[in-house]
Amino acid sequence: MSAYVSAFELFSIGVGPSSSHTVGPLRAARSFAALLRPQHSAVARLECVLYGSLGATGIGHGTPDAIVAGLQGHEPETVDPAVVRGAWTDWRDGDALLLDGAHPVPFSRGDIAFAPRTRLPGHPNALTLRALDARGELLAEETYYSIGGGFIRRDGEDTALATASFPHAFDTAEALLALCDEHGWTIAEVARRNEESRRSEAEVAAGLDAIWDAMAGCVEAGLHADGVLPGMLKVKRRAGAIRAQLDEVESDGKRELPGEWLGAFALAVNEENASGGRVVTAPTNGAAGIVPAVAMYWWRFLADSGLGSGNAVTPYGELVGSALLGMHPADPVADDDLTVEANRRRGIRRFLLTATALGSLFKANASISGAEGGCQAEVGSACAMAAGGLTAVMGGTNRQIENAAEIAMEHHLGLTCDPVGGLVQIPCIERNAIAASTAVTAARLALRGDGSHYVSLDAVVETMRQTGIDMSHKYKETSEGGLAVNVIEC
Repeated sequence: MSAYVSAFELFSIGVGPSSSHTVGPLRAARSFAALLRPQHSAVARLECVLYGSLGATGIGHGTPDAIVAGLQGHEPETVDPAVVRGAWTDWRDGDALLLDGAHPVPFSRGDIAFAPRTRLPGHPNALTLRALDARGELLAEETYYSIGGGFIRRDGEDTALATASFPHAFDTAEALLALCDEHGWTIAEVARRNEESRRSEAEVAAGLDAIWDAMAGCVEAGLHADGVLPGMLKVKRRAGAIRAQLDEVESDGKRELPGEWLGAFALAVNEENASGGRVVTAPTNGAAGIVPAVAMYWWRFLADSGLGSGNAVTPYGELVGSALLGMHPADPVADDDLTVEANRRRGIRRFLLTATALGSLFKANASISGAEGGCQAEVGSACAMAAGGLTAVMGGTNRQIENAAEIAMEHHLGLTCDPVGGLVQIPCIERNAIAASTAVTAARLALRGDGSHYVSLDAVVETMRQTGIDMSHKYKETSEGGLAVNVIEC
């Protein structure tokens, strides 16, 4: 069995504001609608119950909106975010819901019930969907768990990881490093070879590029937006104003402020997420700004160092010489492919694949769910992934990458998840900017060392798991403790 999760699952393109409260429930509802296809014509009513954390903060996270969109057959990867936003909130009771886009079923807002005090044993994020016929008799019932990062599990399914079929298996950071040592591979190359067991080399490269384009597009959209975010808090968007200030400071061409841009990139993504816009889970929506912000920081301020030296470049971007931007040990490509854009993209692939391998360890051995492990599971994991990815594209060794991830995670242990008003806004948005800075610091510290360190990444992952178990449920995405009860909402 391997801990590895595909980059195309860990970095899925979806909608805000929450991977576990919006994307996961949307997928669950869509799955239920698909299961009903053989008996669509008999369905006369649909019901849903949101349990635990989904019930407690579901409205603020857009969970019932996602359920309606999923029952209609929409997918998080392709649905227009505007279709999801308000799908339940603005629903007119008695209107027909087009089940799976095909069969009309009368539906009312009250058909979705909230049970925040009921916690099912499978996971704090649970929901049950039911279909009834015209006589009120049960046609089908399924319970789903939204286990973090947009991943779902149906009650009764085998909990064994579906990633066991990947050829290059590892279940711990120690095993990953040993695998790299045995074959002379980078961490990114292990991930790349696993991906290519399911897709062609060209498909993997194109898929990673698509993930990056979505991330970069989210940064750009957030940097050029203004106004206030939805919800009772009326939080003012700040990324656009910061972008304008930084543009003005740098307009003379003599001064750059990379650290301040790093924070702006993270704010931009999480403001887009909070508005219900298009976002990439990385590995969750609540922590979606960290990996893109650090990657964009590298892209804009660091990527071109070492280029133009005439080094040969492989298809996946390894400059054979001073600047390591990729990981594929293939023959060099033509010199005319030595462009800034091409080499930046190769570096981003290396960044994302390295982050994927690290993120897989958190998902398999601890959690990436705020409802299960607190914000340490979301922001901490994302920070470690970003730190490792940056260390990789800065030329770090495998052990320096592992060290960077350990440093980043260690300093998020015990971080609570207590969103004010059940919205992914306070403290979530600023928290991503702070964690992006921590990721860069962790990478720089690791790069100044030789990779040896006292606390292993595996020890920190296990500590995070234990801390999540010990943490009171009121600090795990329920809005029942911490800032959520000590800040006046309106």
